[in-house]
Amino acid sequence: MRTLLLGGAGFIGLHLARRLLADGHEVTVVDDFSRGRRDDALAGLAVEVRSADLTDPAAYDALEPGWDQVFMLAAVVGVRNVESDPARVLRVNTLALMHLLDWMGPGRGRLFFASTSEAYAGAVSTGLAAVPTGEDVPLVIEDVGSARHTYAISKLLGEAAVLHTARAKGFEAVIGRFHNVYGPRMGADHVIPELSLRAERGEDPFTLYGADQSRAFCHVDDAVEAVVRLMAEPRAAGRIVHIGNDAETNIGDLAKLVLRIAGTNPEIRHVPAPPGSVARRCPDLALLRELTGYEPRVALEDGVRRTYTWYRESWTG
Repeated sequence: MRTLLLGGAGFIGLHLARRLLADGHEVTVVDDFSRGRRDDALAGLAVEVRSADLTDPAAYDALEPGWDQVFMLAAVVGVRNVESDPARVLRVNTLALMHLLDWMGPGRGRLFFASTSEAYAGAVSTGLAAVPTGEDVPLVIEDVGSARHTYAISKLLGEAAVLHTARAKGFEAVIGRFHNVYGPRMGADHVIPELSLRAERGEDPFTLYGADQSRAFCHVDDAVEAVVRLMAEPRAAGRIVHIGNDAETNIGDLAKLVLRIAGTNPEIRHVPAPPGSVARRCPDLALLRELTGYEPRVALEDGVRRTYTWYRESWTG
């Protein structure tokens, strides 16, 4: 298959590219490298790499037809990016997708759009959705003026745009809502890498934010497996499907695990979670299981150990 990875130099993109190559795909990566990295990991893959600004429609004009699968992973993500420049989040995430949808059509491949559990976070916070959470819950933005919610807003618009444009133009599309995917090479602005790097530095006292909150962490290998299966399943077309692990973990317990792997035992200084952070997040994976037979395989301790080891040995900042 000829496969196009938009945002393929990023975290999930690189791991997905490796898997697709192993499955025999011919892969082309397009990225603007504002977050994705030109590093040895990317250079070591047998993929064509193109640099382009996906907010510019000319980037799509330069793409030839004839793709079997198209993955839209390009986006501005991360709490620090969202809070420091929310206007950029809305602009980049919206324009890049809308130009892609203008370009898409029959004969240009099946589309996978990367969405997020943040899309329904407001429904959980306001008590409109239970945890674990399914795909059919109401979608709520608690405060449209809050910078933190701009990422969710961009992905909500994206989900609607993908579903309706695919129907109108006659191509197949699958939407995957990722839930706390982690692993090597994901940057330092996410909880497991951040905890790992601070533990490796020997921080003491060790500041821990929102220890009473909980998440369901999904190793990137499992997330990639789910994506590949969804793209191979005809019944997934036109569906929003949660992707993740449904084993919920307390942040305090996660920190203890990281510190144990790091071999350190600092004093822990507890502070509240950042404002707007949802107290619990865990996906209901019933639909993903029904469509694909997926089951998470990477246990949290194994995944955290592998991630910690990569950051200790390979992270350059």
